[in-house]
Amino acid sequence: MSVPAQPAGYHTVTPYLMIRGAAEAIAFYKEAFGAVEVVRIPGPGGSIGHAELKMGDSIVMIADEHPGMVHAGPQTLGGTSVSMLLYDPDVDTRFAHATAVGATVLRPVEDQFYGDRTGTLRDPFGHEWTIATHQKDVSHEEMRRIVAAMAKPDAGA
Repeated sequence: MSVPAQPAGYHTVTPYLMIRGAAEAIAFYKEAFGAVEVVRIPGPGGSIGHAELKMGDSIVMIADEHPGMVHAGPQTLGGTSVSMLLYDPDVDTRFAHATAVGATVLRPVEDQFYGDRTGTLRDPFGHEWTIATHQKDVSHEEMRRIVAAMAKPDAGA
């Protein structure tokens, strides 16, 4: 009997966040983003060795940093090079709630030319999240046209 290369309920790409303070991060993601904890496997010294949260139809894996491992979180690294995108039916309410429980606004919520309404924040653990509600479909051709027009210098400048 063969087993599928991708387990049921998982997407082809699954984010795995390394965090200093994973238990606190899990509590934050549950409160701020409505995440549901699926599994928690303890690590040494009361740390989180591995955890999985369900956000909408996606799984986000989380673990505490571990000394001697090559994985470090944004707090240890002094920032992150990755941003997560979270679609939510009501970006304004979700964004306001996330900031009320400890996230920092990096870019306020506003309508975007590509059809989404988005805002970007940093969670208390250093990870960046763009929260979005898709409002309308915009073709790639239309997006390219809009970006080209935005790049042109103003005639009066």
